[in-house]
Amino acid sequence: MDRWGIDAGTDTLSCQRPGDAQLNLDHVMSRIAIIGAGVTGVTTAYALARRGFEVTVFERHRYAAMETSFANGGQLSVSNAEVWNRTATVLKGLRWMLTRDAPLLMNPSPSWHKYSWMGEFLRQVPNYRANTIDTVRLALAAREHLFSIAEREGIDFDLERRGILHIYKHRKDYDAAAKVNELLREGGLDRHAVGASEIGRIEPALQGDFHGGFFTPSDSTGDIHKFTRGLAEACARHGVEFRYDTEIVSIGQGSDARFTIGAKSGDQDCADVFDRIVVCAGVKSREFAGMLGDHVNIYPVKGYSITVCLDDERSQSAAPWVSLLDDNAKIVTSRLGVDRFRVAGTAEINGFNRDIRADRVAPLVEWTRRLFPQVSTARVIPWAGLRPMMPSMLPRVGQGKRAGVFYNTGHGHLGWTLSAATAESIAETILHGATGRATRNAGVAMPASQGS
Repeated sequence: MDRWGIDAGTDTLSCQRPGDAQLNLDHVMSRIAIIGAGVTGVTTAYALARRGFEVTVFERHRYAAMETSFANGGQLSVSNAEVWNRTATVLKGLRWMLTRDAPLLMNPSPSWHKYSWMGEFLRQVPNYRANTIDTVRLALAAREHLFSIAEREGIDFDLERRGILHIYKHRKDYDAAAKVNELLREGGLDRHAVGASEIGRIEPALQGDFHGGFFTPSDSTGDIHKFTRGLAEACARHGVEFRYDTEIVSIGQGSDARFTIGAKSGDQDCADVFDRIVVCAGVKSREFAGMLGDHVNIYPVKGYSITVCLDDERSQSAAPWVSLLDDNAKIVTSRLGVDRFRVAGTAEINGFNRDIRADRVAPLVEWTRRLFPQVSTARVIPWAGLRPMMPSMLPRVGQGKRAGVFYNTGHGHLGWTLSAATAESIAETILHGATGRATRNAGVAMPASQGS
C-alpha cells in the first residue's frame, strides 16, 4: 500500500466498493454541496450519489464542463504523470521566459499570488521523484474507474484506446526522457522505448525525422467535454441536482455545524443548508478555500488548444489516430472521431487572463502543418483554458480545517486523467466519516511535504 492509498499490486484504490460499504444512515441522509461542474466536480457528484448521498452541484455556467474541461488536449495519459518540479525543467523555463513563442511564457509583473506559488513550487523539487511515482500509481487506478463509469453509464466520448507516443528529435532529449521512463515504470506503467522506424509503424501519418520515442500502449484519448456532459446526465438520472447559472456569494456555518450557501441566479437570491461541502472549483478553489478558512494555493496556468476540422477525406486520411506528445515543443494531440483533430500545448503564467492570443495559437497551427502537411488547417477553432495547478503538481484531495469541508481540486494538466480516482477517494473519506482535522489530503494519504 502506498501513501495514496493504492495497492501497487492491483492498481486499484484500496477502499471498499460502494456496494460493499456499510452505510451509516446519517451519511445517507446527508446533504452535500459540490462547488463546480467541471470533470472533478461531476465525477465527485457521481461517486457520492452512488453511495446514497443527496448531492447538489453549483455551477456558474449554463452547462457542465465549460471551462478547463471544455477543450483540453484530450489525453488520458498516465505517461504524462511526471511532475514539473525538477531542476532541469526550472532552468529550461527560465530560458524560455524571454521567447514569445516558447512553450512556457510568464508575465513578469509582480503578484504575491504568483511569486508565493513559484516559491512553493521550487520547494517541491526535492520531492520530484516520489511525487512522480505516486502520480503514476494514482493515474493507473483512475484509468480503470473511468472506463468502468463510461461503460456502466453508456457514455460516448470519442474514446480511442490506441496508446500515446512520445517523440524526440534529438539524442540528448531522448536520453533525458529515458531516465523519466524509469520512474514511470517504477510506478507500474508499461511503457517502452521505440526507434525511428518503429515510430513510423506506430503512426504512419507522422512526418519528420526523430531519434526515438517512448510508447505507452495502454494510454488513450477522448473528448473530455463530451465525457463530462454525459456523466452529468448520468448524475441527474441518479438524483443529483445541478444548479447552473448560479454564483455562490457567501458560505456561512451555524452553531449546528451545517453550512448555509448564499447564491445568486439571475435576479434571484437564494440560500440553502448543507451538511458538507466539497470544493471542486478549479482555479476558483483558492477563493472558496479562503471563505472556508483554508489556504489552497492554486494558481491558474493557461494552456491553448486548436481543434482542426477535418472537412475533407484527404485531411481525414492524413491526420493521426495515435495520440502524440512532442516533448521538444510540449505539444500533445488527440483524434476526436473522424472529423476532428485536437492539438494542444504551452503553459502561460499570466494570472486569470483568458485571452486567446494569436501568437500563442500560431505555433500549434505551424506544428500541425509541419508534421502533417496533408492536413488542411483552413478551419481551426482556437481555445484557451486555465489549469488549476498546485505548487506540488499533486491535487489537493481531502478534508479542510473545518469538519464538513472537503477538497478535490488542483489537478493541473492531469485533471481528467486523475479525476475518477480522486472522486472515489474523497467519496470514501466522506462515507467513512473522517473526524477532526485530517492530513492535508486525507482521502489519498497525502504526505505533509505537499504544497498547501
